[in-house]
Amino acid sequence: MSNAPLAGIRIVEFAGIGPGPFAGMMLADHGAEVIRIDRPVKGGSGISIDSKDPLLRSRKSIGMDLKNPKAIEAVRKIVKGADAIIEGYRPGVMERLGLGPDLLLADNPKLVYGRMTGWGQYGPMAPEPGHDINYIAISGALHAFGRKGEKPTPPINMVGDFGGGGMFLAYGMLAALLHAARTGEGQVVDAAMTDGSAVLMTMMWGFRGMGRWSDERGTNLLDTAAHFYDTYETSDGKFISLGAIEPQFYAEFRTVMGLSDDKWAAQMDARQWPALKDELTALFKTKSRDEWVAAFKGHDVCFAPVLGFDDAYNDAHNQARGTFTEVNGIKQPAPAPRYSKSGTVAPTLGGERQDAAVLRSLGFDDAEVAALGY
Repeated sequence: MSNAPLAGIRIVEFAGIGPGPFAGMMLADHGAEVIRIDRPVKGGSGISIDSKDPLLRSRKSIGMDLKNPKAIEAVRKIVKGADAIIEGYRPGVMERLGLGPDLLLADNPKLVYGRMTGWGQYGPMAPEPGHDINYIAISGALHAFGRKGEKPTPPINMVGDFGGGGMFLAYGMLAALLHAARTGEGQVVDAAMTDGSAVLMTMMWGFRGMGRWSDERGTNLLDTAAHFYDTYETSDGKFISLGAIEPQFYAEFRTVMGLSDDKWAAQMDARQWPALKDELTALFKTKSRDEWVAAFKGHDVCFAPVLGFDDAYNDAHNQARGTFTEVNGIKQPAPAPRYSKSGTVAPTLGGERQDAAVLRSLGFDDAEVAALGY
């Protein structure tokens, strides 16, 4: 959309998995022109690898063999006309390819050079392999996920790859793009999942400093210890979520559930939490999830059903807001957040590759396109 907030920004994304593509998706969703440098497809045609992957939506794609010097020259030409790049290789790989920040910033002094790694560009672990679970392990985040007396439970790969990785990279790149627009000075953005996932734990570090957070998992207000902040199974094997923290919400919760005994009044007495949770566990199993939804409807409690993929897609609130969309038969989250003046970009998924056409749109003539094998 021409009124999308990042319209006019061109970003070159080097193919990767997980957090790098997520950052590229976020930027493309909000109007940036994102050109993805993919592995070449034999013969220069065929179905693009992004044909069913929402993480790779709304991109242009060019297949390039980065072991070919002509391809490296072509990439440098493309980057000269870009505002930013995204790369997610291990430290040193881009330098060995001849695409390191010193060279590309010399070609284009306003360039924002976004680097996505797990451990960061320096530090003892920087050259080591790893995955989300490892990065959030050393940041202290993984230690906090799990119930009392149980081992840490990885929150899939949302905290490292996406929350602490791709989202931080996108944020850092936007900050650096604003700086470049103001000063004409480009720079490197070193986004590490260890750093990002640590920042996501800031509130817990604050609670700990105030003496309100224990290092023992499952014993704190927000980590499943409290009876009024947890999930509960219902009679049909489904689940509901309860977050009745504030006194007014807790009082309304007691009213709906019929919890009039004095023992329920000492909400913040952690010594009582296990016994009260046992009672709630049995009580919530007396009705189905939908029956509990009906019981809590219209009451200020901080309550919601726990929905799976299909139920979330079809939920009335999500439907009203357009939280999800479907493209080429692939259901996926819609771009967010929303703007009062600007628009986001309606997602598109790739199909037939158009390497030559994309190259020509970037100023390559027929001879240069042919030299690259297209």
